[in-house]
Order: sequence, then structure tokens, then C-alpha cells
Amino acid sequence: MAEQKGPSKGGSAAPVGTRGGVDHAATAAARARATTDGPQPPSGPSEPRRPDDAPATGGISRRRLIGTAGATGLALGAAGGATGYAVGSSSASSSSAEKVTPLSSLGAGEVMFHVKHQPGITTPLQARGHLVAFDLAAGAGRKEAAALLRRWSDTARRLMAGEAAAQDDTDIARDAGPSSLTVTFGFGHSFFARTGLEKQRPESLDPLPDFSSDQLDKTRSDGDLWVQIGADDALVAFHALRAIQKDAGGAARVRWQMNGFNRSPGATAHPMTARNLMGQIDGTRNPKPTEADFDERIFVPASASPATSGDPAWMANGSYAVVRRIRMLLDDWEQLSVKEQEDVIGRRKSDGAPLSGGAKATEATAMDLEKTDAQGNLLVPINAHARITRPDQNGGAAMLRRPFSFHDGIDAKGVPDAGLLFVCWQADPLGGFVTVQRKLDRGDALSKFIRHESSGLFAAPGGAAEGEYVGQGLLEG
Repeated sequence: MAEQKGPSKGGSAAPVGTRGGVDHAATAAARARATTDGPQPPSGPSEPRRPDDAPATGGISRRRLIGTAGATGLALGAAGGATGYAVGSSSASSSSAEKVTPLSSLGAGEVMFHVKHQPGITTPLQARGHLVAFDLAAGAGRKEAAALLRRWSDTARRLMAGEAAAQDDTDIARDAGPSSLTVTFGFGHSFFARTGLEKQRPESLDPLPDFSSDQLDKTRSDGDLWVQIGADDALVAFHALRAIQKDAGGAARVRWQMNGFNRSPGATAHPMTARNLMGQIDGTRNPKPTEADFDERIFVPASASPATSGDPAWMANGSYAVVRRIRMLLDDWEQLSVKEQEDVIGRRKSDGAPLSGGAKATEATAMDLEKTDAQGNLLVPINAHARITRPDQNGGAAMLRRPFSFHDGIDAKGVPDAGLLFVCWQADPLGGFVTVQRKLDRGDALSKFIRHESSGLFAAPGGAAEGEYVGQGLLEG
């Protein structure tokens, strides 16, 4: 799991200390109130923290020393002058050891880059996100791709630590902390032919089959390279997006980009699974890292080889991401009564409890697929989305859903262009996403209210070790 320093998004207090001149103890109470961004998957647990006495990679950054006005009640500029730095008091600014106000709980969250599995997979879902695919430029091959991934990895490491980019930093996130930023990289099917690495392409990257609900825009699908960016602050996320785009230089060009959002940590009174734009609690049965077979279902084994797992060795500790832009037909959905909406999903809209559970049921109550009402009708309809997607109804197929919602305005027909940037992770796409989607294709009640508009499948290798970059085993192996 990726290590995380800073506030737990799960809402529990944790040991705090001082690092980089920031007194994190001052925000311990705020951390205890922080809530989890339940995915539309429910969020997993916060990842292990980096020890408080661990040295900061690349030294102390200016942005980790900058306070936020929201944490102290100070107005920007009132104490820090034109620099925008907020200091603890006017006298502190004249002392030899300048005292700075601590970052807020939200901004102080830090996810580590050099980890076993790439960050952004089990990391609790962030409030802002960008998904962007690139195609290698004409004439660019394996050498240029290796140099690009080296640049991207260095930039991701720096920005995730709250530091400035190595080259031409834009200062967009100057007065913010790391804000739980994650940057995740993946390779598409076409990447391997472009770089002469066809023999290293995993069989799991074979193109997804066609589904009857697909209305795919090919210009917003697939790509040689894919980058997922997430953060709890919009400017921090955008700052990373711009840095990644600039790093591409002449080696790659953007094929498509999508922007998303989720509920901000701390927006609810207690940690809970988030709601999607249909108003439904979404992600109740998401696999949890605490489950004994979680790694087996989500990550390629550490001993990966074509002979054992069917995956090449460079994919050890990696995972496969299916990415889909799913349009929600909200005008049609919102004409349904709450009861009709609940029958489509199979769960109560208010709290996510299964329709078979009774008045005292909760989201965690087991669903009884055979339970009927007095007239003999199934309480969970036969075509309810929650019934069809259950792992025990799909041979145990499971995937870790980690999406973002999107809203791109009103389209030419005057209806919302909104829905879900669906991202799911699994060790085997054929046994995970494809199995479930084929079942949904045959009669899911939700299908008439959604439209799959773009699609991609990407291989995300394991995390980079210290001194290495993501994908180095593929590009230099």
C-alpha cells in the first residue's frame, strides 16, 4: 500500500509531529474530524503513514511552510505582506526563527510516491481529479518514452511532496500543501507497437469487447499513455495536470482529457460512502483492503511471470484500469419517483440499505435476493443494478471502483452533460470488468438511464522504487 503522511481521511486521529517547520500537532483536532471520501467506491482505509522523523524528499519545500488563512483566521497578506506567506505574528517575522502557521488538515495530507503499488489506487478518493491520455509523437519510440516516464515520475514525486516542479514551476499551488495529491501512470495497448515492445504486452490488455450499451467516441477513448491525477484541492490538481502536460514536450501529445470531482473530505458529519449525481449511495460492496483476498483480486502478483500469472514480470504489483465516461441521463432519471429509482438500484436512496432489509437495515445489511413481499414479488427486483453486479452473481468477479463525477455543462440539446468518470482496478480485466459488464448488458434496469461514451484499458505497473521511475522494468528491462 502507498504510505500516506498527514491526516487520515478515515476520520481517526493519528500521531502527529513537526516536519518541514509545520506544527502538525496544531491541527490534530481538525484531523480527527476529517471524513473519508467514499468512493463511488467506498473509500479504503488511509494508507500507512510515513514516520514523522523521515527526511522529506528533496528538502523542505516553500509550500509546506506556508500557512492557510482558513486554519488560523488570518487574512492573506495581513501578516505576510506581499509575499502571501502567513506568519504566526508580526514579531515572529522579525525573529531569526520565523514562526509559520500550520497547514490546514486538508492541505497537509501527503501520499508517498515510492511505494509497492502506485498511489491513486487504494488512496482514499480525492475531491478533484483529472484523467488524461497521451499519444506518442510521430517518430518517438522507446527511448523517448523512457525519458518521458523519467520526467513524469520525478515531477510526480516532487509535487506529491508539496514541492515545486524541477523546471518552470507555474506557482499555481504556491500556497497549498500536498493536499493528498496522487499521480498514477498506465500504458495502453497501442503503446507497445509504438515502442517495439509487442512481446512485453500483457494478454490482459487485449481490447475490451463491444457492449450493446456502448456509444463510444473513438477520439476520447484509448491512448498510448494514461495519467490519473487526484487531489483534495482543485488548484493542486490543476497544477499537477499542467506540469505533466508541459513535461510531455515534443515526446507526446494529449489525446483526450476529462475533469472530475467528488465530495470534499469533512463535508459530512461522519465518514460515509459518497453519492453519485443520481443521488444514490454508490460503491457499497467495493472490495476492501482488509479482506484476505483483496491483493489477489486487485493486484498482479509480486512474482508475476507469463508462466505463473500470465502477466509479464514488469507488471508485478501492478493493476489494470478500465476507464469509462458514463453519461447519466439525469432528466429522464429525475422524472422517476424515489420508489422507482430505488427499484432500479435495489437499495434505499436515503441510506443505501438493501430493499430486502427492513426498516432497521443499514448499508452494511446483507442483501436477501430471495425475499418477497406479501404478494410474492421480489423485494430486490430481478433486474436491479445491485443484484446483477454482486460478485456472488458473477462467479466472484470483483473490481475496485474509484471514479470521479463530471459535469461539462449543457449540451446542444439542452440537457446536462454529466455523469461518472468510471475507473475500476483489477488484476484481471476479463475476469473483473468484462464479466460484470456482460451481465449488465443482458438486462440491467439502470442501462436505460446511462450511456457509455468513451472507454480505455491501461496497464499500470507497480510503484517505482527509490531512484527509479514508473515503468522502468518495461522500458529498460
